[in-house]
Amino acid sequence: AEVVGEVEGGNRLVRFDYEGIFLEVLDRLGKMPLPPYIKEELQDRERYQTVYSKVVGSAAAPTAGLHFTKDLLEKIEAKGVKIAYVTLHVGLGTFRPVKEEKVLDHKMHREHYDLPQETADLINKTKAEGGRVIAVGTTSCRTLESVATFNNGKIVPCDGYTEIFIYPGYEFKVLDGLITNFHLPESTLIMLVSAFLGYDKTMNAYKTAVEEKYRF
Repeated sequence: AEVVGEVEGGNRLVRFDYEGIFLEVLDRLGKMPLPPYIKEELQDRERYQTVYSKVVGSAAAPTAGLHFTKDLLEKIEAKGVKIAYVTLHVGLGTFRPVKEEKVLDHKMHREHYDLPQETADLINKTKAEGGRVIAVGTTSCRTLESVATFNNGKIVPCDGYTEIFIYPGYEFKVLDGLITNFHLPESTLIMLVSAFLGYDKTMNAYKTAVEEKYRF
């Protein structure tokens, strides 16, 4: 591999020389990009995948989904909770800190999403019946809110690219609940959580986590 140039955001443009199928070569030689709080190198790459992952394309796993096992999903469904799936390919910019003094000067990363017909139908039915829509992870949140933003508040089956930037002051169009991990300081992800929960409650949760020495 040869670095042939620098592109926006400090990223590099790389030219590869290889034989065979490119993705197979990458899979053999490459290393899984891990967040900074995971110190050990992965021996089994499938351990850093959600149990429902299917489509190749993310730069990282949607970490909130890592809490769910097949057994847990079955127990949740047994309680009457309906589960629907979306695809969002996590981009390189997800973990990038916001360095600008003014939040709006930050250039948001672009990510590809896909929301299928069955998911749109289930969300719309749930909303119509007064139920709640709970997203697992900021990736699912960004997908749902992007689709609603692009379609006048409606959830419709579609796929495309989003650069949605959710920060305090944003009015949520779909979400009634959000399951998420703790996020790194100065990240767009902690801004998204603050937009949903409120700044003071978010900071209080982090303060409690530090005092109680939460591990994750």
